[in-house]
Amino acid sequence: MEEQIQTLLNEINAYDASDKQALEAFRMKYISRKGVVSGLFEELKKVPVTEKKKVGKILNQLKQTAEAKLAEFTQKLDSHASPRVEIDLTLPPVPNQIGNLHPLSLTQYRIIEIFERLGFNVADGPEIEDDWHNFSALNFPENHPAREMQDTFFIEKKGHAGSSQDMLLRTHTSNVQIRMMENQKPPIRAIMPGRVYRNEAISARAHCFFHQVEGLYVDKNVGFADLKQTLYHFAKEMYGRDIKMRFRPSFFPFTEPSAEIDISCLICNGAGCNVCKYSGWVEIAGSGMVHPNVLRNCNIDPEEFTGFAFGMGIERVTMLRYQINDLRLFSENDVRFLRQFQSVI
Repeated sequence: MEEQIQTLLNEINAYDASDKQALEAFRMKYISRKGVVSGLFEELKKVPVTEKKKVGKILNQLKQTAEAKLAEFTQKLDSHASPRVEIDLTLPPVPNQIGNLHPLSLTQYRIIEIFERLGFNVADGPEIEDDWHNFSALNFPENHPAREMQDTFFIEKKGHAGSSQDMLLRTHTSNVQIRMMENQKPPIRAIMPGRVYRNEAISARAHCFFHQVEGLYVDKNVGFADLKQTLYHFAKEMYGRDIKMRFRPSFFPFTEPSAEIDISCLICNGAGCNVCKYSGWVEIAGSGMVHPNVLRNCNIDPEEFTGFAFGMGIERVTMLRYQINDLRLFSENDVRFLRQFQSVI
């Protein structure tokens, strides 16, 4: 057995582990529980008592030599894998690169902040909607142009019995207004920001998906003056006290009377540009008093309660806020464009 130990000692001293694979092979062969050294310790039990002390001494030396060799190989490989790097502590530090919010998110958060101060809650709803909540409950006639394929993305949902139901990507966040009035009794005061979809040609002024924020206030004795003062306050908080604003009569199926809201163009300062169609005014919202039929569809008595509603495109508000003249920049993910808003956080 002494000769066997001496042979193994010579092998260990001559072994060279040039990589981690050879290092693992060395460990498995000599030091592991099933290795040759552990096997020799088991055979030591069979050695005569008179020789056991002598054999045990050289066997311990073999084990210590193998463990020392393993530690030497490990240190050698680690030093080659991780070369020492000299650091000059006198150099100035490299600043951390942090991300920044998207300009649409910045504007949406600012809109929410303004209306929350007026007592409006924030509500949300599904982007895939049925016809009732997106059109019918909002007093859209069956033959209204907005129901046609050129404006709305329709999808088909299969029922349990094989029947199909017309579903669509919501064209406005008014569907959230309907769901709130169906499930909540007045007073109701909330805004509904979210993404909407329309089948439109993509240009500097329009896109097939964009973001809206709509507002709803239903209570007793709510009048058009409340709507005007609310939107006047919003415009001045968003764009400054010097902003000019005007209301134009309009028509929407879900409001009566209805009005469109324009503000003076902040991109050209009234001189005329592609965003304001060279008129000096930019439409930012549609608004009006909630139509009695809409209240009835949601089981709210129009003889007791009245309300106003408004809706605006967040992209349009953002373009005016930061003087951006092309709506497509918001969805192109151009880092050069997005990095301009780091200082606005």
